[in-house]
Amino acid sequence: MSAQPAPRTPLGVSVPLSGPLGSQRERIAELMSWGYTDLWSSEASGVDGFTPLALGAVWAPEARLGSAIIPVYTRGPATLAQSAAALAEAAPGRFALGIGTSSDVIVERWNGVSFDEPYRRARDTLRFLRAALAGEKVTAAYDTFEVKGFRLTVSAPPDPPVPLLLAALRPQMLRLAAREADGAVINWLSAADAARVTAIVGEIAPQAEIVARLFVCPNPDRAAVLPAAKRMLAAYLSVAVYRAFHVWLGREAMLSSFWERWDSGDRAGALVQLPDELTDEIVINGTPAACRDRIAAYVANGVTTPALHVLPFGGLDAHEGYRLLSPAAGD
Repeated sequence: MSAQPAPRTPLGVSVPLSGPLGSQRERIAELMSWGYTDLWSSEASGVDGFTPLALGAVWAPEARLGSAIIPVYTRGPATLAQSAAALAEAAPGRFALGIGTSSDVIVERWNGVSFDEPYRRARDTLRFLRAALAGEKVTAAYDTFEVKGFRLTVSAPPDPPVPLLLAALRPQMLRLAAREADGAVINWLSAADAARVTAIVGEIAPQAEIVARLFVCPNPDRAAVLPAAKRMLAAYLSVAVYRAFHVWLGREAMLSSFWERWDSGDRAGALVQLPDELTDEIVINGTPAACRDRIAAYVANGVTTPALHVLPFGGLDAHEGYRLLSPAAGD
């Protein structure tokens, strides 16, 4: 008997794509024809994280769907369970629910909810969702919220169960993802950082899924790409949770001048202090072949599911960028 080829690594696309939601069906179908396997949404200041996946459930019946991520503070626990159950019914066996604490900016400034006890809130939400999505009637006083007598009134509990993924940056949350979720969602880190992060999960749960949101611009014009990449990276590195993450990764000395200027309101000066080399490490850019090699380095360092977000920097058309990075282009 001849040996079977090794399964291809899953490869995801960030949705929604550019333009109105209702206009994206043909482009999503094309992405699937190029060899992409997954559609991953997020939720911050654009459309919500569930609607693009509901459309994808119909438009791409072969695609796996996932959220990376839905904040645990901005929906009540029962509403979050209902949304997950609805997508599980629309796409049985194809949906993974990625949740996370998000950031103080999104939770407090934009949604008016206190960003209190993020570790406990994430843990409590995972425990509630496990019970609720299994069809249990939940009456429980968790540390950060209480639920009295909730049961999903859907046709049946999701079968197979919905995988739960937790956005995690530092060791405590990474270990929580390993112990109580089915994997972790990671982002805004280099391939070398990924090896350190995935090892923490792997010590507890060697088979856990690790979804990495990777920001990619397959444009070899570095001079055109770098300024936009720096602005995007700066917007994240200035947020408290990502600042703490990069201090833990050992970049406090490297980034201290950037943070000092940013905190003083000198945004232009802060960008000057953001190292070009760090930007290149975290925002993947260069020729399509070089970008594919960089994505492969994340996989070699423990990422099981790269979820690409193509950035239209330097005049690049994002859809063309996805084509250039696709398995079809690399074959």
